[in-house]
Amino acid sequence: MTAARSPEAVSGFLVVDKPAGITSHQVVARARRALGTKKIGHAGTLDPMATGLLLLGVGAGTRLLGHLALADKTYEATIRLGVATVTDDAEGAVTAAPGASGLDLDALPGAVAGLTGDIDQVPSAMSAIKVDGRRAYALVRGGEDVALRARPVTVSRFQILAVRRGEADGVAVVDVDVVVDCSTGTYVRALARDLGAALGVGGHLTSLRRTRVGGFTLADATWSAPPPDAAGAAAAPALLGLADLARRSFPCLDVDAAAARDVGYGRPLSLPVPADPTAVLHGGRLLALYRPAGNGSVPVAVLAPA
Repeated sequence: MTAARSPEAVSGFLVVDKPAGITSHQVVARARRALGTKKIGHAGTLDPMATGLLLLGVGAGTRLLGHLALADKTYEATIRLGVATVTDDAEGAVTAAPGASGLDLDALPGAVAGLTGDIDQVPSAMSAIKVDGRRAYALVRGGEDVALRARPVTVSRFQILAVRRGEADGVAVVDVDVVVDCSTGTYVRALARDLGAALGVGGHLTSLRRTRVGGFTLADATWSAPPPDAAGAAAAPALLGLADLARRSFPCLDVDAAAARDVGYGRPLSLPVPADPTAVLHGGRLLALYRPAGNGSVPVAVLAPA
């Protein structure tokens, strides 16, 4: 195991390009081993079959996860029409396979438009939503039927990139490559399911890649977690420093030494800040997040106590 470092040395933000075949929890475990620290949290999960952007807070960076604007996400996906599965993706057992040989491709844009905008979506039964204290996916894996309530989500873009006719296991299918911009809580698997239902042929996801979370894209990724069959210890990934993260994520206020001392004690400041939250820095270090209060400001989270 990598030797433990000081908390200061392992505080920051890790932008990961997750490979297929491992869970988000396994990514966190591998990052903990590589960095020699246990204090790591993630913002949003990805299914094992999915790849792409996973954001990890490390050390003091975990305290910033809840304050970052990460609600909007972008996915690239392939939807297979003509076959439905219990999990709404390629990992689940087939529940219906009517095929898509008779599908009128001219009907695709209208069906996609019906799933765009502010919609009420029934989450996938393979979600982590709790039902009577148990995760929905655990109930499904145990053979139980799960009915979840619809919830409002926003799909701001549901764009068709390519359409291909083909055959899978003797069934005529149509594969549709799409890009989706959506709010947090939106299930792209459920979009695949609902698109297939709207067209009367069933549908499920065969691939899913998250390319953006808030202001972060795959171009920001500095680490690809080792795949399931990787041997040996992973090299320690490069972290985005807290000050750099703050400057790209929040309005910032640089303060003098006297104000920095007050910030370290969590005291209100007579200095106004422009937003909730605003990052307060001194000497190139992120000290805290503050919010407006009266003619001054008060702390939201203090990351560098006195």
